[in-house]
Amino acid sequence: MKLEATVDDLMDTLRADLERLAAIPSIAFPGFPAAPVQEAHDLLVELLRGAGLETVERLDLPDTAPVIYGEIPPPTPDAPTVLLYGHYDVQPPGDESLWESPPFEPTPIEGGLRARGIADDKSNVIAHLGMLRAYGGRPPVGIKVVIEGQEEYGSAFDDYPPTDPERFACDAMVVADLGNLRPGTPTLTTALRGASEVVVEVRTLDEPRHSGEFGGAAPDALLVLIKALATLHDVHGDVAVEGLRREDWSGTSYTEEEFRSLAGVREGVPLVGSGSLGERLWSGPAITVVGLDAPGVEHAASAVVPYARAKLNLRFHPRQDAREAQGRLVDHLRSLTPFGVHLTVTPGDTGPGYEAATGGPAYRAARTALKEAWGEEASYVATGGSIPLVNGLAKAAPGAEVLLFGAQDSMCNLHAPNERVLFSELRNTVVAMAAFVREFAADFQGRHTAGESPA
Repeated sequence: MKLEATVDDLMDTLRADLERLAAIPSIAFPGFPAAPVQEAHDLLVELLRGAGLETVERLDLPDTAPVIYGEIPPPTPDAPTVLLYGHYDVQPPGDESLWESPPFEPTPIEGGLRARGIADDKSNVIAHLGMLRAYGGRPPVGIKVVIEGQEEYGSAFDDYPPTDPERFACDAMVVADLGNLRPGTPTLTTALRGASEVVVEVRTLDEPRHSGEFGGAAPDALLVLIKALATLHDVHGDVAVEGLRREDWSGTSYTEEEFRSLAGVREGVPLVGSGSLGERLWSGPAITVVGLDAPGVEHAASAVVPYARAKLNLRFHPRQDAREAQGRLVDHLRSLTPFGVHLTVTPGDTGPGYEAATGGPAYRAARTALKEAWGEEASYVATGGSIPLVNGLAKAAPGAEVLLFGAQDSMCNLHAPNERVLFSELRNTVVAMAAFVREFAADFQGRHTAGESPA
């Protein structure tokens, strides 16, 4: 109760700092000004130093916004070290006419605040800050803080940690770029699906030809492409590409009503696929057509289409090799000859998934901490999204347990208009982080005293 009271006393200041940070349009995308990104960086350096970080450094990598790195040494030789991760850059706001208030004017809502990036990921950065303040800058563990500035767009930092393993060495890490399945439900994300892109294109004619004179015999490139794309799923909507891994999901998941609401599925339209939502979203593959080059309806001519192209996004099981998964899709498409026409298939970027081991002392401490903060047992979920840096951090510190939790929730509208965070989730996340380092330190030191290996 003392810990919770301490955090409650900090909340007004944490809210004020969150509003200051969320008011900065720190969009690290091409075409946006760099000055706000630097402004957010400088504000966080100031706040972290004020919260007790003895060392704060700036990491500059090619074509990448600066990364904040800070340390507090372990208080005793037998104390573990915990790495805290977040990012201070945000997504562009998109169509601002869809926002109920200006995206970079933090606006009160019932129980929280609305602004772009306030959930993803500035509330989580503030939660780290709150944990440090709860201990007066002297937590019972060593601390390493890593706050990057170009996570949303992607950067060279994704691959950097394994090249500098000493800097990222730790016993556990809290990657706070996720949150709860729903508000009030403490959640640990234990797996991330991998992601890959593939482009498939068809060229059948030198140029368009009159559909009346040539249609029926001249090969229509768009029809060829459509026939190929139709083979990717079976009659139920499940992925039909051989060799893509799919397993039962044993953790918690959305109800169908929650998912329909979150996805904005229109009334009367069925969901795609069979099996549990966890299988379809997290422990099985998904293939989405994310782009299509073909004549637009508005200005379409009565002509046989000579060329068509589609970009596919593949999400695959966390434990499936990224190159293998992409190769399965590429091989499937290259094996097709719709109407006798060969396809040109070009593999694009691919990134691995991640699955955490959940039986170690850090997970035990986290389950205790989340229950203390929210008053109920933590749920395990996965996510179809990807956080490429997780794999880099895991390679840099292969013995460290990776925990993914934070102040977001699945209803916070991240990457969408009217993004928001709830104060209850922020407050409980600070309590959980503070309780986690307490529990982890006690467990670590107990095993160290007993002569057990802390790893």
